[in-house]
Amino acid sequence: MLILRIRWQRLVEGDGKTCPRCGNTEKELQDAFLRLKEALGVLGFQVEMEKYAITPEDFKKDPLSSNRIWINDKSLEEWLGARTGQSQCCDVCGDSECRTTVAGDHVYETIPASLVIKAGLIAAAEMLPVERPMSEKKRFFATLRMTKS
Repeated sequence: MLILRIRWQRLVEGDGKTCPRCGNTEKELQDAFLRLKEALGVLGFQVEMEKYAITPEDFKKDPLSSNRIWINDKSLEEWLGARTGQSQCCDVCGDSECRTTVAGDHVYETIPASLVIKAGLIAAAEMLPVERPMSEKKRFFATLRMTKS
Protein backbone atom coordinates (compact mmCIF):
# COMPACT_ATOMS: atom_id res chain seq x y z
CA MET A 1 0.00 0.00 0.00
CA LEU A 2 1.26 3.47 -0.89
CA ILE A 3 1.01 6.02 1.92
CA LEU A 4 0.54 9.74 1.33
CA ARG A 5 1.20 11.50 4.62
CA ILE A 6 0.01 15.06 5.25
CA ARG A 7 1.49 16.80 8.27
CA TRP A 8 0.32 20.17 9.58
CA GLN A 9 1.44 22.26 12.52
CA ARG A 10 -0.07 25.41 13.96
CA LEU A 11 -0.11 27.62 17.02
CA VAL A 12 -2.40 26.40 19.79
CA GLU A 13 -2.74 28.23 23.10
CA GLY A 14 -3.27 26.41 26.39
CA ASP A 15 -7.05 26.77 26.13
CA GLY A 16 -7.06 25.23 22.62
CA LYS A 17 -7.51 28.62 20.95
CA THR A 18 -5.76 29.31 17.65
CA CYS A 19 -5.77 32.21 15.22
CA PRO A 20 -8.46 32.57 12.53
CA ARG A 21 -5.89 31.89 9.81
CA CYS A 22 -4.95 28.51 11.28
CA GLY A 23 -8.55 27.71 12.18
CA ASN A 24 -9.69 28.29 8.60
CA THR A 25 -6.73 26.34 7.21
CA GLU A 26 -7.74 23.42 9.41
CA LYS A 27 -11.19 23.34 7.77
CA GLU A 28 -9.64 23.53 4.29
CA LEU A 29 -7.11 20.85 5.17
CA GLN A 30 -9.82 18.50 6.42
CA ASP A 31 -11.72 18.98 3.14
CA ALA A 32 -8.55 18.31 1.11
CA PHE A 33 -7.73 15.23 3.20
CA LEU A 34 -11.17 13.68 2.62
CA ARG A 35 -11.10 14.42 -1.10
CA LEU A 36 -7.57 13.05 -1.54
CA LYS A 37 -8.46 9.98 0.50
CA GLU A 38 -11.40 9.25 -1.80
CA ALA A 39 -9.63 10.05 -5.07
CA LEU A 40 -6.38 8.26 -4.30
CA GLY A 41 -7.96 5.28 -2.54
CA VAL A 42 -8.95 3.75 -5.88
CA LEU A 43 -5.28 3.87 -6.89
CA GLY A 44 -4.21 1.95 -3.80
CA PHE A 45 -3.14 4.88 -1.64
CA GLN A 46 -3.73 5.29 2.04
CA VAL A 47 -3.90 8.99 2.93
CA GLU A 48 -2.97 9.93 6.50
CA MET A 49 -3.06 13.27 8.26
CA GLU A 50 -1.12 14.28 11.35
CA LYS A 51 -1.73 17.52 13.25
CA TYR A 52 0.79 19.06 15.62
CA ALA A 53 0.39 21.95 18.03
CA ILE A 54 3.04 24.64 18.50
CA THR A 55 3.13 26.27 21.92
CA PRO A 56 3.03 30.07 22.19
CA GLU A 57 6.66 29.96 23.41
CA ASP A 58 7.83 28.05 20.33
CA PHE A 59 5.71 30.28 18.10
CA LYS A 60 7.43 33.41 19.44
CA LYS A 61 10.82 31.89 18.53
CA ASP A 62 9.73 31.00 14.99
CA PRO A 63 6.33 32.42 13.87
CA LEU A 64 6.77 31.05 10.34
CA SER A 65 6.66 27.51 11.69
CA SER A 66 2.93 27.86 12.31
CA ASN A 67 0.33 26.95 9.68
CA ARG A 68 2.94 24.87 7.88
CA ILE A 69 2.04 21.83 5.77
CA TRP A 70 4.21 18.97 4.55
CA ILE A 71 3.27 16.15 2.23
CA ASN A 72 5.58 13.15 2.56
CA ASP A 73 8.16 15.26 4.40
CA LYS A 74 8.33 17.89 1.64
CA SER A 75 6.78 21.30 2.21
CA LEU A 76 3.64 22.37 0.39
CA GLU A 77 5.63 25.23 -1.13
CA GLU A 78 8.22 22.83 -2.54
CA TRP A 79 5.58 20.68 -4.20
CA LEU A 80 3.92 23.71 -5.78
CA GLY A 81 6.96 25.80 -6.67
CA ALA A 82 5.57 28.40 -4.25
CA ARG A 83 7.30 30.35 -1.52
CA THR A 84 6.72 31.34 2.09
CA GLY A 85 5.64 34.88 2.88
CA GLN A 86 4.47 36.61 6.03
CA SER A 87 1.91 39.15 7.15
CA GLN A 88 0.35 40.53 10.31
CA CYS A 89 -2.30 38.20 11.69
CA CYS A 90 -4.34 38.77 14.88
CA ASP A 91 -4.30 39.20 18.65
CA VAL A 92 -3.62 35.48 19.27
CA CYS A 93 -0.37 35.85 17.31
CA GLY A 94 0.54 39.17 18.93
CA ASP A 95 3.04 41.34 17.07
CA SER A 96 4.45 38.42 15.08
CA GLU A 97 4.00 38.23 11.34
CA CYS A 98 2.53 34.86 10.48
CA ARG A 99 3.18 32.46 7.64
CA THR A 100 1.54 32.93 4.25
CA THR A 101 1.97 30.92 1.07
CA VAL A 102 2.75 32.79 -2.12
CA ALA A 103 1.83 30.87 -5.27
CA GLY A 104 2.08 32.80 -8.51
CA ASP A 105 0.55 36.23 -7.99
CA HIS A 106 -1.59 35.10 -5.05
CA VAL A 107 -0.83 35.40 -1.33
CA TYR A 108 -2.75 32.89 0.77
CA GLU A 109 -3.16 33.50 4.49
CA THR A 110 -5.55 30.57 4.77
CA ILE A 111 -4.27 27.61 2.75
CA PRO A 112 -7.12 26.57 0.44
CA ALA A 113 -8.04 22.91 -0.05
CA SER A 114 -7.25 23.24 -3.76
CA LEU A 115 -3.54 23.92 -3.06
CA VAL A 116 -3.28 20.94 -0.72
CA ILE A 117 -5.05 18.71 -3.23
CA LYS A 118 -2.79 19.87 -6.06
CA ALA A 119 0.34 19.22 -3.98
CA GLY A 120 -1.05 15.85 -2.87
CA LEU A 121 -1.74 14.77 -6.44
CA ILE A 122 1.77 15.77 -7.53
CA ALA A 123 3.26 13.82 -4.61
CA ALA A 124 1.08 10.80 -5.37
CA ALA A 125 2.05 10.85 -9.05
CA GLU A 126 5.71 10.69 -8.06
CA MET A 127 5.01 7.66 -5.89
CA LEU A 128 3.22 5.61 -8.53
CA PRO A 129 5.35 2.79 -9.90
CA VAL A 130 5.99 2.89 -13.63
CA GLU A 131 5.18 -0.42 -15.23
CA ARG A 132 5.96 -1.71 -18.66
CA PRO A 133 3.02 -1.75 -21.06
CA MET A 134 1.51 -5.20 -21.50
CA SER A 135 2.71 -5.36 -25.11
CA GLU A 136 6.33 -4.94 -23.94
CA LYS A 137 5.87 -7.66 -21.31
CA LYS A 138 4.53 -10.09 -23.91
CA ARG A 139 7.45 -9.30 -26.23
CA PHE A 140 9.91 -9.81 -23.37
CA PHE A 141 8.51 -13.22 -22.42
CA ALA A 142 8.28 -14.27 -26.08
CA THR A 143 11.98 -13.42 -26.45
CA LEU A 144 12.77 -15.53 -23.39
CA ARG A 145 10.88 -18.51 -24.83
CA MET A 146 12.73 -18.17 -28.13
CA THR A 147 16.15 -18.11 -26.46
CA LYS A 148 15.37 -21.27 -24.44
CA SER A 149 14.56 -23.31 -27.60
